[in-house]
Amino acid sequence: MFVLFEEAGKFMAGRVLSEAEASAQVELDSGKRVKVKAANILIKFEKPAPAELIAAAQAQAQAIELDMAYEFAPDEEFGFADLAKDYFSAQATLTEQAGMLFKLFDTPHYFRRAGKGRFKKAPADIIAQALAAIEKKRLIAEQIAQWATELGAGTCPQPIKDQLYKILFKPDKNAPEYKAVVEASRTTHTAPLELLQKAGAIASPYQFHWKRFLLENFPKGTGFPAITAPAIADELPVAPVQAFSIDDSQTTEIDDALSLQGLGSGTVTLGIHIAAPGLAVQPGSPVDVLGRARLSTVYMPGYKVTMLPDDVVQTYTLQEGRDCPAVSLYVTLDEATLEIKASKTKLERVPIAHNLRHDQLDAVVTEQWLTDPAFNHENDVQPAYSLREQLSFLYRLARDLKAKREVVRGKPETFNRPDYNFRLQGNDGAEPQGDETVLISVRQRGAPLDLIVAEAMILANSTWGSWMAEMGVPAIYRSQASLAPGVKVRMGTKALPHAGIGVKSYAWSTSPLRRYTDLVNQWQIMACARHGKTAALAAPFKPKDAELFAIISAFDTAYSAYNGFQGGMERFWTMRYVQQHGITELVATVFKDGMVRADDIPLVLPVMGAQGLPRNAKVRVKLGEMDLITLDVHGTVTERLDVPADAPVEADEAEDDEDVAGPIAIAVDVNEAPEGGSDNSAS
Repeated sequence: MFVLFEEAGKFMAGRVLSEAEASAQVELDSGKRVKVKAANILIKFEKPAPAELIAAAQAQAQAIELDMAYEFAPDEEFGFADLAKDYFSAQATLTEQAGMLFKLFDTPHYFRRAGKGRFKKAPADIIAQALAAIEKKRLIAEQIAQWATELGAGTCPQPIKDQLYKILFKPDKNAPEYKAVVEASRTTHTAPLELLQKAGAIASPYQFHWKRFLLENFPKGTGFPAITAPAIADELPVAPVQAFSIDDSQTTEIDDALSLQGLGSGTVTLGIHIAAPGLAVQPGSPVDVLGRARLSTVYMPGYKVTMLPDDVVQTYTLQEGRDCPAVSLYVTLDEATLEIKASKTKLERVPIAHNLRHDQLDAVVTEQWLTDPAFNHENDVQPAYSLREQLSFLYRLARDLKAKREVVRGKPETFNRPDYNFRLQGNDGAEPQGDETVLISVRQRGAPLDLIVAEAMILANSTWGSWMAEMGVPAIYRSQASLAPGVKVRMGTKALPHAGIGVKSYAWSTSPLRRYTDLVNQWQIMACARHGKTAALAAPFKPKDAELFAIISAFDTAYSAYNGFQGGMERFWTMRYVQQHGITELVATVFKDGMVRADDIPLVLPVMGAQGLPRNAKVRVKLGEMDLITLDVHGTVTERLDVPADAPVEADEAEDDEDVAGPIAIAVDVNEAPEGGSDNSAS
C-alpha cells in the first residue's frame, strides 16, 4: 500500500512499511524511511506508483479551472476529495482527487487552509485584492526584466536614474529599481557601479561624490530652517585694545583675533580673542540644536557647508569695524625673555580694527620683513605695514612657543610638504557643478602668518584646557599618549597630555562658530570666568556627564566623515586639474613601497616600477588613465631623477593636529587624511 502525505508544506508519497494507530513507517522512492503522523496522511492507494501519481496529479491540477472550482466549492469548510467529486464527478479518480488537493493548496488567495486536506473559500473582496496584488507583482516583474535588459544593453531607464544614488549607497532592496540593477549586474557579470557607468547613468562624477555625501550625511538637505540669532543679554565692558584677525579671503566664520599691549615697556600683554556665540546660544536652544546636528563646518574646494546659518554666524563673527562679544585670554609676558608671567580670561566686547587676509599678505609678510627692520617690501600695504611692529613681536613669540613645545615633544616639527590652495574660477562660493576650471596654488606650511595664528591658538587651547581641569570643570579634550607609530589622537573628558603638540592638555576652544566641541568648551570656560571656584556647580556640563560622551562620539563620527569627503574632493579637483592642463607626466617622490607623491600638485598614486626604490627617491612618472568616479589613477616610472646615495633620508612628518600644521592639511589620499580643519583654515 502507498500513501500521499503532507510534510512541512510539501506533498510526498511512498510505500507503507508498517502502520500503527497514530503513525506509519513510509519508504520514499529515494529509499529514505520516514515516520509519518496519521493526521498527515491524505490519500491511501494501491496503484499507480507514488512518483506516477504525483506527476499525474500535478498535470491534472494545471487543467483545473480555478474560477469554476471556486463556484463549485461550498461556503462552509470542505475536504479536497469532496470538491473533486463535485467538480469532476461522483466517481472522481485518485489522480483527480490528488490534482484538486494540489490546486487548492497552491491557491491560498482563493482557498484558505482549514486543516490537513481541508479548505474554506476566501471572501470575494479578499480574492479581488489578492488578484490585484498578483497582477501588480507580475507587472513589476516584467518592468524589472525590461529595465534589466535596457541596462545590459547600455541604456539607463529614467526611473533608475532618478533613484541612482539611493540604489548605490542606501538601497531599498525591495524596490524594483534596485532589483533591476542587481538582475542586470548578474546577467552581464558586471559590477553595479561599472554597469551604471556604461549605461550613462552617472552624468557628472562630481555630482556622484556630492550626492553620495549628502545622502549619507545630510539626507534632508543642507538648508537651515528660518531662525533668529539670539541677542547677547550680558552688559559687557569694551576692551581697551585694537584687535586684528588673520584668515583666508574666503573665510566668513572669523572666530579668532589677536591684540598686543605694552610693546616697548618690558611687559607685554597678548590678547587672544575668540568669538562668543556661547554668550547668547544656550544648550538646548534652537541654534544649539542646529549646531549639534551638524557638529562642524564641512570644507571642500570652492564650497562649504556651515555648521550654523550664515545670519547666525554674521551676528557673532569678529567683523572689522565692530565691538564684538568675545571670550578673551590675556597672557602677560616678559618682553625680553618671552617668559609667561600670568594669564587671565575675560568676557567682553573687543574692538576689531582689521580683518587681515593671509593669501593677500603672505608675499609681503615674510620672515625677512618681520625680522629685519631695515627691509622694506616694494609692495608694503596698509594695514599690515602699520601692524609691522606687532606682527614682528608675534612672530618672535610664535617661534619661541614652537621651540618650547618641541622640547616637550622630543623632536622638532618638520614641514617638508607644502599646503595647497584650491580655487574654482567663477564659482564665487556657489555650489560647484564639477566642470569649473580649478586653480591650485602652493603655500608652504609654517609660513609666518600661519605660525603666528597656529601658536596663539595652541596657547589658548592648552591654557584653557589646564585651567578648566584645575577648576574641576569637565571639558572635551584631545590627547595623544606618545609619538610612537599607531598611537592616535583621542577625544575624552580628561586633561591628558598631547604628545603630538607637546602640551600637557589640549581642549579645542577657539572655533566655536565652526566646531561644536569648541562651543561646548566655550560654555564651560565662561562658567569658570563667571563663577571661579564654584564653576563646577554652575557649568552646563557636570563631571561624568553622559551628554559630553555622547557629543564626543557623534563628533568623532561626523568629523571623520567630513574630513574623508574633503580629502576625496581635493583628490577629485586635483585630477580635474591634471586633465584640464593636459598633464601626462610628473615628477614625484617615493614615500613608501610602490607609492609616490607628486612634487608640484597634491596627488598620491601607486606606480609600477617604484617597488624597491628607497624613500625620497625622485622619479619621473607617466600617468595612466584616471577614473573620476573611483578616484583611481596609476602611473609608471619612466626615469629615476636623483643619484642614489648612502646618506640618511629625512622622513616626512604628518602632524596629527591642524593647529601645528597651520591651515587644513591637504590630503588627497583618503587613507592618509589627517584630522583636518584648523582654527585658521580656509574654506
